[in-house]
Amino acid sequence: MSELRIEQLTSPEIADAIASGMRTAVLPLGATEQHGAHLPLSVDSEHADRLGVLVAERLGDALVLPTLRVGCSSHHLGFAGTLSLRPSTLESVCFDCCESLAVHGFRRVLIFSAHIGNYPLLSEIESRLAAQLPASLEVVAFSDSAAVLAAWRAAVGGLAGQVGGHADVAESSVMLALRPEAVRTSRAAAGLAEPMTDELLKRVLTGGVKAVAPDGVLGDPRGMSSELGFACLNAVAGMVAEYAAARYRSLT
Repeated sequence: MSELRIEQLTSPEIADAIASGMRTAVLPLGATEQHGAHLPLSVDSEHADRLGVLVAERLGDALVLPTLRVGCSSHHLGFAGTLSLRPSTLESVCFDCCESLAVHGFRRVLIFSAHIGNYPLLSEIESRLAAQLPASLEVVAFSDSAAVLAAWRAAVGGLAGQVGGHADVAESSVMLALRPEAVRTSRAAAGLAEPMTDELLKRVLTGGVKAVAPDGVLGDPRGMSSELGFACLNAVAGMVAEYAAARYRSLT
């Protein structure tokens, strides 16, 4: 199929796709939150939109659900415009989407996030969804944020030291690849230079981004390019698809 996004397909087209074996659904999670002075609040959701399609293409039997465009972003509420859901709210929306898919004959759902703030929820969600959903539907959640950062570092090569996890050279490059007109390149400036570790992530999630990075940037966006953005997109898409395929094999 040339179009994998269910919101762009008709109901009969989706029914035909399911009947032909397209029984995996990809559910991308995004966010609407600040990304420094040079990027719009849509970064994570637009990133998730594209990753969802790239992952589905690699899986080969998957359709893509609409991105959930508001996520768990309470640690960004110190910056104007950020919207945030409680983890329980986001989990409920994921459950409702999965329950709908089971009705239509889907057999597998992959949930992933382009927003690191959703990863604590994703690390816990599988067992809770499995306890409530029909046994005919398998849910796999990709929750390895450290692997995403490692993929970004590998993709940007010599600029790996500028990957901090938020509005950095990787995310900024992704936006240059997706929507170059939305990037305010003249406003790009370095933020917190400290490498993203489990300890720093804990500080960010509990104390808020503004306490550690007043400009809202974790890392350094300078040196960003669309070429690096495409490299980051492909690296993460391949990793998520491989993880999902391996998990589905182990579940069968």
